[in-house]
Amino acid sequence: MYKQYIDLLKSRLNEQRFYHSLCVADEAKRLALKYGGDVDKAYLAGLLHDITKNAPKEEHLQIFTQFGIMLNDIEKNAVKLWHAMSGAAYVKHILKIEDKEIVSAIRYHTTAKADMMLLEKIIYLADFTSADRDYDDVSVIRQYVDESLEKAFVYALQYSICDLVNNKKCVHLDTLNAYNQAVGGK
Repeated sequence: MYKQYIDLLKSRLNEQRFYHSLCVADEAKRLALKYGGDVDKAYLAGLLHDITKNAPKEEHLQIFTQFGIMLNDIEKNAVKLWHAMSGAAYVKHILKIEDKEIVSAIRYHTTAKADMMLLEKIIYLADFTSADRDYDDVSVIRQYVDESLEKAFVYALQYSICDLVNNKKCVHLDTLNAYNQAVGGK
């Protein structure tokens, strides 16, 4: 079932990103089993979450134009976010995967958003805690993700926001909305 997607990833991603995608898929599957999510959807979304990560700028722009994706001011200047938007469109329109949960999990795996469903949180956190990750505090968030999905989600959002602020980068409003909701700001 997954072989065609794995072969496609091998052709689209560099070796490091391909390995990362396999690690995220494995972690997503583990988290889905732990928290009662759909294991097959989690694995597939984990595999495909970075499908356009190594795409050239021109391909992202072509996907945005072709599928009517309008970037806001923050997104225009944050090229690191483009792969989540173009990847979701690629999965939906080119691979013809119409499962809204999978497409949304891919779309929001970098910024998060308010009202995230279980699969969306699983992919967001699997991307943070996959076996290949080695950033500061990864051991803390791995511990949290085994204790509570919500505790890990809040910590991941805090980590992202602080990292962006410390590097003088804009924080996407979706991230702020996710954080505010997660800590009770509704």
